[in-house]
Amino acid sequence: MTEYQGAGPAGFDPLVSDTVRDPHALYRDMRARCPVLHSDRYGGFWAITRYADVRRVLTEPDTFVTSVQNIVPKIAFTGRRPPLHLDPPEHTVYRTILNPLMSAARVAAVEPAVREYAAACLAPMLERGHGDFGTEFAGNFPVMSFARFLNVDNAAMARVQAHFLDFNKAIKDDDPDGMRAASLALYDLTRALIADREASPRDPAADPATALLAARPGGEPLPREMIVGTLRQVLLVGIVAPRFVLGSFAVHLAGDPGLQGRLRAEPSLIPDAVEELLRLYSPYRGFARTPNADTEIGGCLIRSGEPVAMVFTSANRDEDVFPDPDVFKLGRPARHIAFGLGPHHCPGANWARMELRVALEELLSATTSFELAGPVEMTRWPEYGPESVPLLLNGRNLSDRVKSQ
Repeated sequence: MTEYQGAGPAGFDPLVSDTVRDPHALYRDMRARCPVLHSDRYGGFWAITRYADVRRVLTEPDTFVTSVQNIVPKIAFTGRRPPLHLDPPEHTVYRTILNPLMSAARVAAVEPAVREYAAACLAPMLERGHGDFGTEFAGNFPVMSFARFLNVDNAAMARVQAHFLDFNKAIKDDDPDGMRAASLALYDLTRALIADREASPRDPAADPATALLAARPGGEPLPREMIVGTLRQVLLVGIVAPRFVLGSFAVHLAGDPGLQGRLRAEPSLIPDAVEELLRLYSPYRGFARTPNADTEIGGCLIRSGEPVAMVFTSANRDEDVFPDPDVFKLGRPARHIAFGLGPHHCPGANWARMELRVALEELLSATTSFELAGPVEMTRWPEYGPESVPLLLNGRNLSDRVKSQ
């Protein structure tokens, strides 16, 4: 167990202590001994690990702002990207436009196309009887299903995916030049999408780019670069977290054949299972806020302007809120904060829940069992979850699947 001497510059190192396959023993120790720790990585930041502290930061936007630094490490080199980079009330203009596009009704309308793609994405692995779920499915399904939300073709989303992978690698390597180059390439793709919608508008009730172009808050169009920034932000948030969440789901189920069997027999339990798995495997560790005045969290004085990373991955296993926090329990009250809280609560929560549910339904209905076929390769800070998940899959034939429905 790590001996903490207090919240000093050496208190927390996300690139050394937190690269093990299972960081939860470390987080448990941090919550008990020193739940607010300082790190001198990435120019210096604070990490908060308890549920109550994370909740407080999320729900006090007047004190803890997102417009200064909203992620550790700071990666916004290329302009403001609404709504995440803005504080209320400025950010609310963009949320008002985006929220209806991810309503329950809109998500339900797109679900059949997402399900069709999930089945197609699983098919090659099922045919072989093995595959890397992390790269072959979780690395592709969220990207291409999100194309259905953006109304772009798979080729365009494949280009987005390639630049995202470059961007993500640069973050892990702490390579600012690589991050900037990949981000600028994503901006170029975003501008091309906007130009296409200007030439050929679509239904603003079902197309994000058209909706942003058509918006007239206060009677005036949105600034063009803010439209570009919004779509650039939407591109990434729709594909980053689902990859790691889906990988975590597969690892958990691969290690629990009893749960696999129960969910196959009672698929109506899958939505509850998604909520509990989201709690157990919350993918974000580096989302941040910055206090605009000196404040105290957990007995530690945090100065104005010092970024505070909210370790959701730890907060959602806080034993003060979740009894037996490391145990999967169907039917827990859904108190997790995997989608955040407050004004920046994830606008895509409906989409994410549908996407995760569909992925599990398709995986479970297409198999009689699956298990790990090798070591799991985990990502590093700021996300949490596996990048590589080798599986052995025992598939069911089509007639068996039809009978079970």
